[in-house]
Amino acid sequence: MGTKFFQRLSVACLLGFLALSAMAGAFLAEATLHPGRRTPSSDDAMEAHEMARLHDAEMTDINIAARDGVALRAWNIRPRTNNGNAVILLHGLGDNRIGMTGYAELLLSRGFIVLLPDARAHGASGGDLATFGLLESDDIHRWIDWLEQNGHPECIFGLGESMGAALLLQSLQSETRFCAVAAESPFASFREIGYDRVGQFFHTGPWLGRTALRPILEFAFVYTRWKYKLDFERVSPDNAVAATTVPVFLIHGQSDRNIPIRHSRLIAARNSAVILWEVPHAGHCGAVGASPDEFDEKLIRWFDSHAAPKGSTKITQRFRGRYETLWGLHSARPSSLPFVFVDLARHLHPTQPIDVLGDAPIKRLGNALPVL
Repeated sequence: MGTKFFQRLSVACLLGFLALSAMAGAFLAEATLHPGRRTPSSDDAMEAHEMARLHDAEMTDINIAARDGVALRAWNIRPRTNNGNAVILLHGLGDNRIGMTGYAELLLSRGFIVLLPDARAHGASGGDLATFGLLESDDIHRWIDWLEQNGHPECIFGLGESMGAALLLQSLQSETRFCAVAAESPFASFREIGYDRVGQFFHTGPWLGRTALRPILEFAFVYTRWKYKLDFERVSPDNAVAATTVPVFLIHGQSDRNIPIRHSRLIAARNSAVILWEVPHAGHCGAVGASPDEFDEKLIRWFDSHAAPKGSTKITQRFRGRYETLWGLHSARPSSLPFVFVDLARHLHPTQPIDVLGDAPIKRLGNALPVL
């Protein structure tokens, strides 16, 4: 009797634990997908217009449509005398474009055009769900399209903090048009930050989310797949960075307790070309406060060092990623070699006939290959 009683008690406790984990997982998922929304006020807009005026720049309200029809809104601020380059500024979770105006001021003072979007489900943008890169990656792609069609910059850079940093890095999985990006306090993957969030609730490290309370996270992933058809296993900035050729500059405070520095270290470990600046005594997104002069100098130098040379053709930056993708195809299938050059030739010489089977594209591109 005693043994059976304890067996039944153990089963009941296990079922109770799993039921509580399922409820906690659903709660965690809903809270994560529906961040608090802070819409920019008319006073915020007036302050932004004043910032633009002080930098002799023109500010315009931008509204574009996402792939799913959601309205995406932003401010575009263009100095009348600019350096020909643009920066997309991506804010953190629960914030809006106002949170990036400090960075905008720095960049405007150096002649950059700045685009400050509200992420979907944030600020004045539409959408009910924050998907942490699953949908936002294409949103970023569309903002780059808008910049290219309306601003015609020589180079487009990206700067994001916290969630915005992770979105920026996640977008690199398919977006190759950035000349370079800088990301402060990003998370490495949705699963890794999930371990942290579960542990932070109980004031422990990520070990608790990886072990005893892991069922909560697993139920949260299952819940979002079932209810919203969203697979958060695919949210993995570290995987995106591992495969990208876009130059990446990571910034992370050594005292960050929100998204611990191990996340940036995990990302940097996946790609030897990544630069990681670990900022002493800086908390979450606190590099500019802890080391303001060094932050300004490092960020501007990073962008300047990856800007297109004056007078160079835009084709160099715009098709660099496409060329590398096609060259990778050639490496896997040597017979595709002519098509690598055909594709580029059609963009470099759109008015000239291209002989797919001949070697004309190769000869025609002879002078262009060194810069590509």
